[in-house]
Amino acid sequence: MTKELPKTAKAVVIGGGIIGCSTAYHLGKLGWTDTVLLERKKLTSGTTFHAAGLVGQLRTSANITQLLGYSVDLYKRLEEETGLGTGWKMNGGLRLACNEERWTEVRRQATTAQSFGLEMQLLTPQEAFDLWPLMTVDDLVGAAFLPTDGQANPSDITQALAKGARMSGVSIFEDTEVLDLEVDKGRIRAVVTAQGRIECERVVVCAGQWTRAFAARFGVNVPLVSVEHQYIITESFGVPSNLPTLRDPDRLTYYKEEVGGIVMGGYEPNPIPWAKNGIPEGFHYTLLDSNFDHFEQIMEQALGRVPALENVGVKQLLNGPESFTPDGNFILGEAPELKNFFVGAGFNAFGIASAGGAGMALAEWVTKGEPPYDLWPVDIRRFGRPHFDTDWVRTRTLEAYGKHYTMAWPFEEHSSGRPCRKSPLYDRLKAQGACFGEKLGWERPNWFADLFANEEPKDIYSYTRQNWFDAVGREHKAVREAAVIFDQTSFAKFVLKGRDAEAALSWIAANDVARPVGSLVYTQMLNDKGGIECDVTVARIAENEYYIVTGTGFATHDFDWIARNIPAAMQAELVDVTSTYSVLSLMGPNSRAVLEKVTASDVSNAAFPFGKVRTIGIAGCPVRALRITYVGELGYELHVPVEYATTVYDVLMAAGGELGLVNAGYRAIESCRLEKGYRAWGSDIGPDHTPVEAGLVWAVKMRKNIAFRGREAIERQLSGGVKKRLACFIPEDADAVLLGRETIYRDGKRVGWLSSGGFGYTLGKPIGYGYVRNPDGVTEDFVLSGTYELDVARERIPCKVSLSPLYDPDMARVKA
Repeated sequence: MTKELPKTAKAVVIGGGIIGCSTAYHLGKLGWTDTVLLERKKLTSGTTFHAAGLVGQLRTSANITQLLGYSVDLYKRLEEETGLGTGWKMNGGLRLACNEERWTEVRRQATTAQSFGLEMQLLTPQEAFDLWPLMTVDDLVGAAFLPTDGQANPSDITQALAKGARMSGVSIFEDTEVLDLEVDKGRIRAVVTAQGRIECERVVVCAGQWTRAFAARFGVNVPLVSVEHQYIITESFGVPSNLPTLRDPDRLTYYKEEVGGIVMGGYEPNPIPWAKNGIPEGFHYTLLDSNFDHFEQIMEQALGRVPALENVGVKQLLNGPESFTPDGNFILGEAPELKNFFVGAGFNAFGIASAGGAGMALAEWVTKGEPPYDLWPVDIRRFGRPHFDTDWVRTRTLEAYGKHYTMAWPFEEHSSGRPCRKSPLYDRLKAQGACFGEKLGWERPNWFADLFANEEPKDIYSYTRQNWFDAVGREHKAVREAAVIFDQTSFAKFVLKGRDAEAALSWIAANDVARPVGSLVYTQMLNDKGGIECDVTVARIAENEYYIVTGTGFATHDFDWIARNIPAAMQAELVDVTSTYSVLSLMGPNSRAVLEKVTASDVSNAAFPFGKVRTIGIAGCPVRALRITYVGELGYELHVPVEYATTVYDVLMAAGGELGLVNAGYRAIESCRLEKGYRAWGSDIGPDHTPVEAGLVWAVKMRKNIAFRGREAIERQLSGGVKKRLACFIPEDADAVLLGRETIYRDGKRVGWLSSGGFGYTLGKPIGYGYVRNPDGVTEDFVLSGTYELDVARERIPCKVSLSPLYDPDMARVKA
């Protein structure tokens, strides 16, 4: 180990657990040999040393599954590369199902695995028993087996990664505590340690449960908290070393073999938070006192599955705190609050499985300025304002921990920490039967119960059609035949203002925003590969001012992307005005008639055509009206100062009653947008998808000689073709439930998976969207000439394909 701390470094990694060592290893592999890793005590001494070491791969995201698959590939070769043992064993992984609902979930997981190219076998109870003969299987319906899952020794893998990093020239210093960062005018200048100062511009904080407090000192928000997690290690009792790992989610437990014995732990529904007042000084290589009373509930579940545990000695009940996050996903990426401050933390007890891929992704992010592929499910920018409050983060995180092994229901909502952010209409809508969901702290009406018919505004979860199916159908019908109001106050809203606002936005936006005042433009914002980083609406409200609207969950991400991409020489300021405006979306064929009853402004099609923004008056309120739609009907987004919101709503509802105006929620928006073929960022489109691939090239200013970020990539695709295209799929079975991730087969060959799915009430059929992939290229003829099937929970269902909107393809209703 190098004895003298260097004076400079290209990057400094803070934290010597498995994540930090993996990041340092990969930075070295990328040629950043003057990287320095600093560990305040000893490598692995934080939480890595007490991790259980199970390595599973399947997640609901293709890219996160790919990231975990990279971990497996790395662990396979690491011992040969470094000469250090890792304890890696690819014995496979079993997942049990003890009831029909869980079996449906497992079968859908098997379809997901198939979609992502991961082998997952469905087994009978006897076949599962043959692989894991220590368990009872009387209550099993079935099981799934992933042959490439495995287990590892966390400390050994970390030491091997550290050696590999050193072999590449990376310097690692133990017993070197980071005291401070020097930050000047928003730029990192140096890392200050007890042993000296290292000048650098990039810092990667992989400090586990210490990360939140450390990052907060520099204005960076990392939403994680510490939670106690216990597992037992038994005496040896002849357990074969090739035993697969086992997850028994209905009993909340997991198992792996260790030195002829068993490691068994679980995720109790009543977790215990730790270090609520801060992590004690000097906490390293430290475990908490065993809590036998609390673990008893897990032990009882385990004995029902593995009766032999009752007669086996327990060497240790290990209680080690680990960092968990509010949504159960880990946190990666460059902090939006501070340039070149990167984070890898909050691994929710699957850090060993994630570490190889997470370190690779972080290293690429640091060296290339972007991740290797879209990592939105774990991107630090998925968080927002509520996550600055540690009490709120803890409340939500404890709920997420308790759901670690419970059923992962479609459309499931969290219940903790609510309500947090409320529209001014919240109480009115609640009184009218709104069933609310939550996104980024905002309460949003998902659907409305008919209180006069004694419907209860409560979700009842199922893998079949859920209890709100008919209610959403009513709202959908009203959108198509009359008029509705959607409360979309939670939209993120920004103002870009300044002398160079037009020039700056023209560079960032793929569509032409250099249009007259009063124009409304739908546009993507692209990365250098042509991938879609943002999907927004832009209203020009003055020569030097734009009003930008994006989705609720993308507030932090999109603000960060736009702000970072304003050219340095240009004078333009971006301001978040989300809390300034409520948004009442008035949609449907009768929406103009309703509007005409409440405003003296001319809202005729001639005076107020599609794609325009106007200020109109309603009940004394200056309303910024945007003639746009996400449901495929004539409609208006009414952006109202929050103090006027209830007044405007009441006036609209009173005027619209005779025209059939009713409330509607986000699930009706979803069903309508599927019929109309509108794309959803985060599922159908994102950084890995270009407008050419997504069928959105019409919204790109290729006919104008205007430079914009990503233009060269789009030009290459237009001339050279693409290898995937987004298409719409309509199953012949009208009762099929599409949720996304169902496998797409073309002429019997797997070619992709659904990015989103749902039901189109006007069509009376399920609808799904997904990319048809072909390494030799995908044209419209290729897509349309195939015969297609969808795999839904491992059943093949014939379907039709379309590249055109299923509803109003000529936009006649939208532009009426």
